[in-house]
Amino acid sequence: MTDPVLSAEKVSRSFGPIQVLFDIDFDLCPGEVHALIGENGAGKSTMMKILGGYLDPTGGGLRMDGKPVSFADHRQAEAAGVIMIHQEFNLALQLTVEQNMFLGRELTRGPFLDHAAMQAESRRLLEALNCPLDPRLRISEISVPNRQMVEIARAMGRNAKVLIMDEPTAVLTGRETEILLDQIDRLRANGTAILYTSHKLDEIARIADRITVLRDGHLVAHASAADMTPDQMAEAMVGRELSDLFPEKNVAQTETVLEVENLTVPGHVRNASFTLRRGEVLGVAGLVGAGRTELMEGVVGLRNATGTVRVMGKPLPGGSVLAAREAGLVYLTEDRKDKGLLLGKSLRENLTLLALDKFTKVRIDKAAEDRALTKAFTDFDIRAGDREMHAGNLSGGNQQKLLLAKTMLADPDIVIIDEPTRGIDIGTKQQIYQFISRLAAEGKSVIVVSSELTEVMGLANRVMVMGRGYIAGELEGDAITENAILQLAMKKQDEEAVPA
Repeated sequence: MTDPVLSAEKVSRSFGPIQVLFDIDFDLCPGEVHALIGENGAGKSTMMKILGGYLDPTGGGLRMDGKPVSFADHRQAEAAGVIMIHQEFNLALQLTVEQNMFLGRELTRGPFLDHAAMQAESRRLLEALNCPLDPRLRISEISVPNRQMVEIARAMGRNAKVLIMDEPTAVLTGRETEILLDQIDRLRANGTAILYTSHKLDEIARIADRITVLRDGHLVAHASAADMTPDQMAEAMVGRELSDLFPEKNVAQTETVLEVENLTVPGHVRNASFTLRRGEVLGVAGLVGAGRTELMEGVVGLRNATGTVRVMGKPLPGGSVLAAREAGLVYLTEDRKDKGLLLGKSLRENLTLLALDKFTKVRIDKAAEDRALTKAFTDFDIRAGDREMHAGNLSGGNQQKLLLAKTMLADPDIVIIDEPTRGIDIGTKQQIYQFISRLAAEGKSVIVVSSELTEVMGLANRVMVMGRGYIAGELEGDAITENAILQLAMKKQDEEAVPA
């Protein structure tokens, strides 16, 4: 093994009286992918931010090329060649792709910005990721997965000595993930040291040379990737054996509770028709850009759409989220940070927002809200150090549990859950899978939109596959296989897309 380019020695970190890292030794070597894994709240993000210059350690220190180093901030770390790709996007929404790619390091020709050169380099970096975006588009105009590709391309264009990647594939499909992993192989071959964290343990097995496991701020395992199976990784993360990840599927009833006929979302989906039965889990699969999210947002009234949506045989008025909720139909967004939760508000305020009428007479009954929060903590196993903390200070898994609790407080009969476990550790995934199964067993109906094929296959009674804005087909029972899903999705990729 070559000498480390960046290492941590006995690093600890506290936030006030709460210690979150305990004497962590960690190193990154040129031409190696070192995976850092653990449950939400294990300390991974804190460790990465210390290495990337975003946080100072409160104990221990860093070395770079064998010499002690202390980064004043992330800019100083970047100047030294340490680049971090954050799990939460660090993009300016109203600027273009090109402007974001070169923000703070713009190319010039004399006294003027060289837009032609910056656009050409942006295209080159994005095409290496098989993402042929127009660099002139604003970030607000592109999809969440494409925003992630911009983040990755921007980092890859910085000639990093150390590249820190925090959940880089959380919003990517399997095909896009493979493209990224191929690029990581190229970077490794060129001598880049890579710190990679992901809750997708099959990715870790595919890409990592070494693995370090954190649990509750402590280093609990360190091994060659060849010596750890995904099951062993999961067990080290949670400190217990994980048996069957997916619960047994419930048998759906025959009653139809949702009918969608010829629904068209302009520019995204055309003539989509499907049904949902009571007690059924319907999976929705497809590649990024297939129209999955847009279809579901059209169903619940979040997007303008034409066509017919019936709940229990009664048509819903188009474009009314309130009418959908009153009919018992709710949607849990894929973007919990920007659309699902108010990160600067308390847990109580977030929990009751969707069902605020239940807690309001003349004024909001805060005592009743507190009782609801106590019940949500128990029912959804929400773990928070302080009941008064802001939602933005929860771990990703606990934010997702809070979003689930908020949605279910409206007492819906039909729940659409978009990317239910994005960026969530294996232990919390198992809890959410059990929750979805329990909903179906209680006679509620669930639509699960997911980019993870194993998730769709493990949960769904029936799978609807989308491609380029159309429903490509449905699979049920033993016909639900990864190969069958991909064949349907790829078939539609080769056909004409829904026009913009």
